[in-house]
Amino acid sequence: MAETSDFKAEPPAGIDSIGASSEGASLYELIREDIIEGRLAANERLVVTDLARRHGTSTNPVREALQLLRGEGFVTFVANRGARVRPIDQDFVRDIYEIGVLIEPALTRWFVNMATVEDIAELERIQGLIEENNFADTYRHSELDTAFHTVMYQRHYNRHAAELWWKHREVLRAVSRRFNFTLARRAAILREHRELIALVKAGEADKAADLISRHVEGSGRHVLEQMRARNAARAG
Repeated sequence: MAETSDFKAEPPAGIDSIGASSEGASLYELIREDIIEGRLAANERLVVTDLARRHGTSTNPVREALQLLRGEGFVTFVANRGARVRPIDQDFVRDIYEIGVLIEPALTRWFVNMATVEDIAELERIQGLIEENNFADTYRHSELDTAFHTVMYQRHYNRHAAELWWKHREVLRAVSRRFNFTLARRAAILREHRELIALVKAGEADKAADLISRHVEGSGRHVLEQMRARNAARAG
């Protein structure tokens, strides 16, 4: 059994988690964090030479990182105006999780019909680690939770759907890191994971798909509520 401190979620097979050189990937994470934390303001222009100077690198890795961020929706490109920071607002989060509500039930339904004894054992193993961690380390929880869902989606024949799920999952993970889980959300996650495992064991594909739809929507709404509360606190 892996220790939670050493656990890191990996994307489904055949899907590159970032798809960049090591320097481009490093810059991608740094710039993404600056956007999420507001150090790069909404609609701020992103000048390649300025970013290269700021991070002590050449312009090629910066361009690479900006293209990755564009693919995830953090950066927009406008003809003759260059790259700008996309506002990380409630609409942005809502759009992403609503796509998950559409995609994940289909992936889950297929998984239930194809699940093996080994798949179920792996879900139970990871869920055991999630419960052992019990949200004490939210980063560990995020890695384990992502791994739990990856078990269900990693073999799906529609690689485009699996890749879209992974990319959107990574965006929501990055945004939600700023917030703590409420007690109600913690309880819901643990309960719904256990219910999902039971439905997989029973071969209840439609019920599992319905549950994952509620699970994803609950996660998205939780982030939205946290964003609203944070904005209200700042305004007050």
